[in-house]
Amino acid sequence: MLVQNLPSGDRRQRERDLTLSSGRARLAGTLTVPDNAHALVVFTHGSGSSRHSPRGRYVAAILNAAGLGTLLFDLLTPEEERQRSNVFDIGLLAGRLLDVTSELRTMPGIPRLLGYFGASTGAAAALHAAADPAAPVAAIVSRGGRPDLAGPRLAQVRAATLLIVGGLDHTVIELNRAAQSELRCENQLRIVPGATHLFEEPGTLDAVAHLASSWFTDHLGPAAPPT
Repeated sequence: MLVQNLPSGDRRQRERDLTLSSGRARLAGTLTVPDNAHALVVFTHGSGSSRHSPRGRYVAAILNAAGLGTLLFDLLTPEEERQRSNVFDIGLLAGRLLDVTSELRTMPGIPRLLGYFGASTGAAAALHAAADPAAPVAAIVSRGGRPDLAGPRLAQVRAATLLIVGGLDHTVIELNRAAQSELRCENQLRIVPGATHLFEEPGTLDAVAHLASSWFTDHLGPAAPPT
């Protein structure tokens, strides 16, 4: 069970629900932009999860407290989720992420600097999308991810990539080590002691959130005015 409380903080921020487009699909999202945010992190959740994931919301709140904007959105429509194969269609999910990224670039008030935070299969989608030459993403964090599912596209990723895995998630550790050997960008693998795949143990998700916050603030560059 997730026991961490969402940080309240005192940084002023604007949060709103919105609908994003990818082809004919309409995807629900929640956009949060703190005052003077210089970068935005787009979240891609894993199988069986959504923009309402308490783990995703917790990490997003930590990033917001650090002055980073966040977007949590549903990669699939409710109808598409009923077809289980869609959940593991990394090409489809990555395409959705690229479409949403392009739409963000047209919105006023959105920071130009972008990062991706992916969990489970969502991490593969983030890396697959980041390999696109037109992808404007500068940093990626994978939480308990399956980067191996990005396959040969791993070698094309240019964004600085942090892989975070629970110390008790032995199979996923090995999959991340294998994927790391394929990356040619700046990268690190960090293992959170005592954590299983979902980081449900006390303090482990907090460790993920702060590792992610440090990685994004270090790699998304100096503050820049929003467009």
